Amino acid sequence: MKRIALFPGSFDPFTNGHLDVVLRGASLFDEVIIAIGNNSSKQRYIPVERMIDVIADLFKDNPNITVQAYKGLTAEFARTVGAKFLLRGLRNTTDFEYENTIAQANRHVNNELETVFLITSPPLAAISSSIIREIHRFGGNVDDFIPFPISAIVDSAG
Repeated sequence: MKRIALFPGSFDPFTNGHLDVVLRGASLFDEVIIAIGNNSSKQRYIPVERMIDVIADLFKDNPNITVQAYKGLTAEFARTVGAKFLLRGLRNTTDFEYENTIAQANRHVNNELETVFLITSPPLAAISSSIIREIHRFGGNVDDFIPFPISAIVDSAG
């Protein structure tokens, strides 16, 4: 049976930390689906469609890594795509507390779903999408934090 992992998130934007987790996850699973969810409590900085294109281009040479958007519960989407694993990155203990609660809820919704946590590589642990957005909004350079030029997504996003 194919071992499919879902890596869910808003990826607004997709960071070098996300890239690290996906590449490491791809060595553990037969397939990794990067799932861009619609978080109704957040207004996006980068349109989902544009982020899908940029992420897909990053992994164009990795056929076992794909990108999809979804709405609704992550645990239900995992069932829909046949994923038995949720892949999550942890930067610190605060992430663990938050992710542990979500993992419990996901397991309640889909009892076949196992959450796998990967500890973020130390040089990438300080990176977060919200910090990157804030730096960029105020004219700072974010090139060291994301695996593509910011102009590839923001300038064309309008």
